[in-house]
Amino acid sequence: MSTNPPNLRPDLAPAARITDAPRSGQPTIGMVSLGCPKALVDSERILTRLRAEGYGISPDYSGADAVIVNTCGFLDSAKAESLEAIGEALVENGKVIVTGCLGAEPDYIREHHPRILAVTGPHQYEQVLDAVHAAVPPDPNPYVDLLPASGVKLTPRHYSYLKISEGCNHKCKFCIIPDMRGKLASRPAHAVLREAEKLVDSGVRELLVISQDTSAFGLDRKYDVNPWKDREVRSHITDLARELGQLDAWIRLHYVYPYPHVRELIPLMADAGSNLLPYLDIPFQHAHPDVLKRMARPAAGAKTLDEIAAWRAICPDITLRSTFIVGYPGETEAEFQTLLDWMDEAQLDRVGCFQYENVEGARSNDLPDHVPDEIKQERWERFMQKAQAISEAKLASKVGQRIQVIVDEVDAEAATCRTKSDAPEIDGNLFIDDGHENLKPGDIVLVQVDEAGEYDLWGKLVR
Repeated sequence: MSTNPPNLRPDLAPAARITDAPRSGQPTIGMVSLGCPKALVDSERILTRLRAEGYGISPDYSGADAVIVNTCGFLDSAKAESLEAIGEALVENGKVIVTGCLGAEPDYIREHHPRILAVTGPHQYEQVLDAVHAAVPPDPNPYVDLLPASGVKLTPRHYSYLKISEGCNHKCKFCIIPDMRGKLASRPAHAVLREAEKLVDSGVRELLVISQDTSAFGLDRKYDVNPWKDREVRSHITDLARELGQLDAWIRLHYVYPYPHVRELIPLMADAGSNLLPYLDIPFQHAHPDVLKRMARPAAGAKTLDEIAAWRAICPDITLRSTFIVGYPGETEAEFQTLLDWMDEAQLDRVGCFQYENVEGARSNDLPDHVPDEIKQERWERFMQKAQAISEAKLASKVGQRIQVIVDEVDAEAATCRTKSDAPEIDGNLFIDDGHENLKPGDIVLVQVDEAGEYDLWGKLVR
């Protein structure tokens, strides 16, 4: 049992879980998946294709004939982590194929690790398969190599990420993701819904909707109309959310930019007949208009406060999560104080924060007046102290309430659960430490909250 860390980096996904047991003599591939949930979905798609071709999936280096490292290039620290993972795989296994966001810089990778077998960029599935075929030829057995109905999943069976688009049309100066993953490319609405329905039919109890810009879903398709069962559905986030909310699973929206049409989602979250959770993950990044302008962000702090008030008027129970950058080039003490004051007004439920880092290729590198590291650290500590106090007060108000939770893990000590206000890995937990023995992951149960901490809750089952 563990409590929620307050400084979790926003570019990280849950650790990949591999439980597949290869048959004797089966060619096996290991997978190291770094970076965000979108990269984790890419890893799942690659492994699903490999399993369909008869490959086994190894949970460790030594049991694999080759290893795929799916890298992250979000921050320089993430690049360093990716290079370290590649080096470890080379030492432990020797046959390494690199893919993912950092794969968009093959010369940079080969400069550090010339022994790798191949490098491919993000979502280049065919090239990854070609590299695997060259390193480890397939040897399928059609009688025993059966692909799970839901494909290969690297998350627990009861929740799954649902990627609705690739790429992004924004040009935020601190971000190079559009350079690596391209412009917005939305999937057709009916394809997303078909995958979602299949996942729910296979036992998934919670779907986490992800993309680079969830609010913009369908913009590149001009919100085209798609046939779905006995009706038609636009490729638009409002239509998609309405349809997903009819499935028998919790639906959680991530990476939602606060465009005006987001307000159309809020009545769906307030509707007791919909499974669309009253939860919005919105990357505000800052609140001062001058900082946002230097970031080239498509929002302004004052307007977002008005939007937050409007959302809460429609759905008082809505949970708002966001991430912020402190120490952005040129950030003054007065601008940072504006952010703290904005936090006092916004009273966000779940908050992550990271200190600005230069990333090779980002336009923000060339901005003047970079903030010294010691000031970044001091501002980060002050920001997190503010966020922690808000979180602690909000959670204390839940004591005595009866709420639904989903069970993630069960051990001898307790059942680790999440409320509708908590996404896996990045938010808090609710712990049941008495009478939990018969619970299992994926159960959704009613709990009475009897204790609150800074980020987590404790409760008892309501019989």
